[in-house]
Amino acid sequence: MAADSRPDSPSRAEDEKKDARLATSGLSTSSDDEHRPSQNEDPKQVFSDSDQPIKPESESEPDDYPHGLHLIIIIAAIIMTVFLTSLDQTIVGTAVPKITNEFGGLEKVSWYGSAYFMCLGGFQSTFGKIYKYFPLKQTFLASVLIFEIGSLICAVAPNADVFIVGRAIAGVGGAGCATGGAVILAFSVPPPRRPLMMGMVGSAYTIAAIVGPILGGAFSERVTWRWCFYINLPIGGVSLFLMLLFFKNPSAAKPAEGTWMEKFKHMDLVGSALAMGSIISFILALQYAGVTYAWDSSVVIGLLVGFVAILAALFAWEIYLGDYAMLPPRIVKQRWLWGPAAFQFFFAGCYFLLLFYLPLYFQSLRGDDAIQSGVNNLPLVVAGCFSIIAGGIVVTKTRHATPFMALGAALCTVGCGLLYTLDADTSTGKWVGYQILLGFAIAFPFQNALNIAQANAPNEDMATATASLTFFQILGGAFSISAAQSGFINRLVDSLAVHAPTVHPMLVIGTGAADLRTVFPPEVLPGILLAYLDGLQTAFAVAIGMAGASFLLVGVVPWRRLHSKPETEGVVMA
Repeated sequence: MAADSRPDSPSRAEDEKKDARLATSGLSTSSDDEHRPSQNEDPKQVFSDSDQPIKPESESEPDDYPHGLHLIIIIAAIIMTVFLTSLDQTIVGTAVPKITNEFGGLEKVSWYGSAYFMCLGGFQSTFGKIYKYFPLKQTFLASVLIFEIGSLICAVAPNADVFIVGRAIAGVGGAGCATGGAVILAFSVPPPRRPLMMGMVGSAYTIAAIVGPILGGAFSERVTWRWCFYINLPIGGVSLFLMLLFFKNPSAAKPAEGTWMEKFKHMDLVGSALAMGSIISFILALQYAGVTYAWDSSVVIGLLVGFVAILAALFAWEIYLGDYAMLPPRIVKQRWLWGPAAFQFFFAGCYFLLLFYLPLYFQSLRGDDAIQSGVNNLPLVVAGCFSIIAGGIVVTKTRHATPFMALGAALCTVGCGLLYTLDADTSTGKWVGYQILLGFAIAFPFQNALNIAQANAPNEDMATATASLTFFQILGGAFSISAAQSGFINRLVDSLAVHAPTVHPMLVIGTGAADLRTVFPPEVLPGILLAYLDGLQTAFAVAIGMAGASFLLVGVVPWRRLHSKPETEGVVMA
């Protein structure tokens, strides 16, 4: 790679030494994808013609990483933070009936969850830039504090509007926590051990996803729904305290230099606003279609057109900004990022969809309450937690991630197909076995997309790459749940006209799945349950499609080892 002509560029002799090192590694020193750094970027990053980045010379040495109890405390703090931000995604669902009883009206219910997801997804990449230009530790602590403030506002909210504002603030903080936790882990653990630690942290997602509905139902029934948010305060406080005392900014995570105006431009707030606007338009379109408004109504069509237009504007804006964009084209066009990102969009979408609709199956078809339906999901949790840790160990030993992504996606597609066969008479052994299969299938590849991106990202782009993967992961969840919800509701309405024609569809839609047997008389209940089953099968069909798409997309993910052998020091492969 030609030396940069800036005054602070490496000397000619240093360049010749670097070229000699590259030659002995068998790597080209030029590429079509070569990036010539700008005034504020590290000139040491080089790309080969196979999209394999060479780590900057500032790569952390083994002694720079925390060890022993110090590392355990940092990982524990990250796990607590990840658990809380994930818990907030699922705990509200079972608490909604009690919240609406207190605040009244159903017209704002959709925003109870959407406000959080909108900001959680929309600010992921913005925080990726913030972590690049500001100290890692201080930014993470500020994110936890913002999340805690949002949780407190939700806990003491006097009305629905204040509650929604609190959810949005918590989503902003959650975005910083999710990105920051992954970045801190990347700078705290050597690359060979990173998949194992990522698996341990990833298990917090699975646990929170299942425990959320149980806690939400328990708090709502036994104490008050406000404890769904009060619980965040002590746990988040402990995490904040531990990180404050035991984590220090790594030397390899030195913030990039630049003026305040340059840093502000890199935040790309316009891009975040466009991303949130597109998410809102899509969610509302599918939420209204076939229920509040007809599919061919001006409202639904306008929202879908708006979604496409805003998305196109987002792409154009990101290309125009270049390295200032929240999704820099220079990074996004690298196969080690866009391949895993595409896989993660569909695979994570399938995962979040199942976490949302499996409890509905138990509450509607089997008559379980919110707490019992969560207990029935324990096979998925236990298998998932074991698998995600075991998967981290296997990837650490073999240094191959992509084959396990393919295996997991294939098994997940089969597992979703088995869920499609569930009905009210399915034996316990079957639904337990199906969940165990899915737990193993989902957990194995779930963190590997991020492992591949982090293994290839240079230090100065670590936060941006991490945020980009997390952005597509959350985006996949939001889109898949919305698509499944639309299919579920529309199929339910159509099926009710056949199996329970005397029942008004809006009455069924407005009734919680666990309350069907108490609201409707025995003579119409069988028809309603058949309609529910048709709707659930439609949702599971969406899951099959998402899992199948992720399996096909494994083909575009690099199929090389995660880390180089010792004799090729400095080379990082996918």
